Amino acid sequence: MKKLLAVVLCGVLTTGALAGCGNKAEEKEAEVKDGTLKVALCVTGAVNDMGWCQSAYEGLKLVEEELGCEIAYTENVQAADMTSAFTEYASNDYDVVIGHGFQFGDPALEVGELYPDTKFICIESDASAENVASYVMKCEETGYLQGMLAAGMSQTGNIGFIGPVQGASLVKIMNGYEDGAKEVNPEIKYQTAWTGSFTDTALAKEAAQAMIDGGADVIGHCANESGTGALNAAQDAGLFATGDSYDQSSLAENTVLSSAVYHVPELIKTAVTDIQDGNFKGEVKELGMAEGIVELVYNKTMEDKIPADVREMVDAKEAEIKDGSFQVPCDTKDRAGK
Repeated sequence: MKKLLAVVLCGVLTTGALAGCGNKAEEKEAEVKDGTLKVALCVTGAVNDMGWCQSAYEGLKLVEEELGCEIAYTENVQAADMTSAFTEYASNDYDVVIGHGFQFGDPALEVGELYPDTKFICIESDASAENVASYVMKCEETGYLQGMLAAGMSQTGNIGFIGPVQGASLVKIMNGYEDGAKEVNPEIKYQTAWTGSFTDTALAKEAAQAMIDGGADVIGHCANESGTGALNAAQDAGLFATGDSYDQSSLAENTVLSSAVYHVPELIKTAVTDIQDGNFKGEVKELGMAEGIVELVYNKTMEDKIPADVREMVDAKEAEIKDGSFQVPCDTKDRAGK
């Protein structure tokens, strides 16, 4: 009789557990259908950096306002804390967790195995699994155009470029900048440096100043928040610079010629919409200038400083990129130190 009771109780518990699992899955499915997804964002810097991290935060606000999502975010997430940050959100039943940067790829794969009901989105990574997808912008396209612009504007035949932490999504911009510059001037001197930080503006300014001391008269960057230091160095020296991630003309109005603008808000909205519409795939999805995700924006204050032939040259190449007649090489091999 005791054995029979135990079996009955076991059956009840098992049935209850299965019902609980079923209810949880049904709740997740219902959330997706009615649009009330819980979406969390992790970024490596401050969400008011006027650059990379701020653009992601604006994407988070966009899905709150336009898609009706419940949102949360964590800023200044260091590499050592990425796994725990993802785990915290997944364990608190967030439906979507977004890591803004290539560094979040491995943590997403690791945590994704433990939380299969959560979708993980990595921006500029190459990670993919059943519940992990990477959304990649063709940032090398604007890198190439800005390199052409820098070479066309240089009087010394010497330009510089600052990166933060080496990674494929940033190396491809640095290399694209070089390739574009060398299309205009094959003999141009191209100085590069990695600061090792996304947020240390002093390091970027120091690196840019070293390049200026070495003859560079145009400075570019893809250094997130720290890149403002590079812009400041160019401004102090009365030279030209190019911005990245955001329209950075307001940071150095008489210095920044153009900015590579990454429409991260639209990219994040695309990713979340894919989930809401049931179109999520565990893949690496690439979007660029042709899709309106990557854009070259000129500083209106400085447009009259750019010779007509230089502007026409850059605009013609931009048109080729958009119509697919020219493919910018996506070279992710680090050339620094050559």
